[in-house]
Amino acid sequence: MVALDVPTSSATATAPAPAPTRLDGRMRLVLVVLLLAQFMLAVDFSILNVALPVIGEGLGFSLANLQWIATAFALAAAGFTLLFGRVADILGRRRVFLGGMALLGLSSLVGGLATGPEMLMAARVAQGLATAAVTPAGLSLLTSAFPEGPLRDKALGLNGALMSAGFTGGAILGGVLTDLLSWRWAFFVNVPVALAVLLVAPAVLKESRPAVRPRLDVPGAVAVTGGLLALVYGLTVAGEHGWTAPAALISLAAGAALLVTFRFVEKRAASPLVPVRILTRRTVVWGNLAGLVAFVTETSLVFLMTLHLQDVLGFSPLAAGLSFGVLGAGTVLGGVYAPRFIGRFSARAALVAGGLLQAVATVSLVALGDDRSGLWLLLAATFVGGVGNMLAIVGFMVTATSGLPDSEQGMATGLATMTQQIGITMGTPIMSAVVVTSATLHAGIGLAVLVNAGIVLVGAILSGFFLRRT
Repeated sequence: MVALDVPTSSATATAPAPAPTRLDGRMRLVLVVLLLAQFMLAVDFSILNVALPVIGEGLGFSLANLQWIATAFALAAAGFTLLFGRVADILGRRRVFLGGMALLGLSSLVGGLATGPEMLMAARVAQGLATAAVTPAGLSLLTSAFPEGPLRDKALGLNGALMSAGFTGGAILGGVLTDLLSWRWAFFVNVPVALAVLLVAPAVLKESRPAVRPRLDVPGAVAVTGGLLALVYGLTVAGEHGWTAPAALISLAAGAALLVTFRFVEKRAASPLVPVRILTRRTVVWGNLAGLVAFVTETSLVFLMTLHLQDVLGFSPLAAGLSFGVLGAGTVLGGVYAPRFIGRFSARAALVAGGLLQAVATVSLVALGDDRSGLWLLLAATFVGGVGNMLAIVGFMVTATSGLPDSEQGMATGLATMTQQIGITMGTPIMSAVVVTSATLHAGIGLAVLVNAGIVLVGAILSGFFLRRT
């Protein structure tokens, strides 16, 4: 009996400890710090939208240059996110996260104290670079701090809920701060939050970097960063001047050429920025495509409904912003419920179900009339669509980051963040181009809503089909 008991005892001693199923005190603290940072970044993305006209008057921006306050931020945030995600893998995620938070706090202070357009634009570019550093580093710290499974799904669900709530809350907060205090407080509000994160994070977050530091793929970094910058710039110009504008066509062509070049560079690189084998993983490819659809359609739907509320129904900007509070509530509910749904079914099921729910809610908005009697439909549809959209977004994050080692989480979350930023940038130009094809604004919005719902539906069907074996 003794001889038989020995190997059994040894096997038990060497068996890996089961993954935790509940959050302990330290995990909760890590979650609070990282979610606070991500929420602030989401707020920062949209907080200036309502304040743009006031900023233009205060600092002397011309009407033509006013949109560059938002574009400068988007260019830096989208163009550098993949690079900083990989840099975080190499140099250390906590180091990049803290450096990005420090830059965000400093640039927000400079933006709030800006005395002219040049100073403000420099602050917005720095805020975009900080976002490009903090978002993938924070997400990779999140995914590496929580084991793959229910705990990570829950963390990503809460992250998605707060991120989406931040986008909505930023628009409302920007209006309130601008009306009650000054547009400068849309910048200043970041400073104490960044300082609090910088004080607490070093004691809470563990550093994460490889024992042997690989070399940075400089040619790949130049190609992908240049390609993304050109792509985002082209999309911005297309939204402002139309898809046939020479500057838009040249930028989009240059972006496409650089991104194709990036793929060939990565095949030959000793330490590629994004290993080609990652780009061939079905979960990474289709997870990110599903995420792109989710961000393109929901952010552009907010644009369409803003046009409907302000230009068709005559709502004020602040009243229109407050109307999207129900969308924020829907996304929070979707983010909280998504981990349970994924645990019971799968991330693939979340992508499909979330997309279908969003598509149904979106297509119902075609019934909106040109009077305020249909406001209840808008509120109900945006709430339900928000639940579906966040279910899909959490499914996208889980799908795109699962099955990869911790050493590649920065790269995976960098790809996911890049997808998010490009989706946010692409949506409005695409839907603007659809709106102007109709004779009246109301008819154009209706057509764009149909196109939006169609994109969501096709995305959900393709995700379900191509992820069926994973």
